[in-house]
Amino acid sequence: MDASGRARRRIIVVMATPSAPASPASTKRTVRPRATAPASPSGPFLRFYHSEALRKRTLAVLDTVEQAPDAAAHRQALAEILVELTNVGLDYFFLKPLAQSGVNFLVQQSARLGLAGAQQVMRSIIHQIIGRMDRAQLRSICGSVRQFML
Repeated sequence: MDASGRARRRIIVVMATPSAPASPASTKRTVRPRATAPASPSGPFLRFYHSEALRKRTLAVLDTVEQAPDAAAHRQALAEILVELTNVGLDYFFLKPLAQSGVNFLVQQSARLGLAGAQQVMRSIIHQIIGRMDRAQLRSICGSVRQFML
């Protein structure tokens, strides 16, 4: 064979050979810096407003979990409050501004439908995670919620 025949054969062999997937050890991961809480309470923040009734229920659940000898008995109530706060926050930060922007009804309904599905998934995840926490972890979550309420 001449040189051009060998080159064609090499190309065919190279093209026909499937490449092996990269091993996990050889792939490089990009490490992004983690977001950290501000050093002082005077740092930038976002907040949303909710009803006085939700505030009272939230504080009642936090008090109950923090003071209960068996905080684990109140996991369900804490998870429900967290779900409700999350839903109100999503409404405040996304659906309300969307409506105020003047988008049409169909776009608003599509957004509501999409968020309803996401909220169902989040509800399940919140309940699973809270359901596995011990007393110290539950109290830590309560402390975090109290800080958000300042």
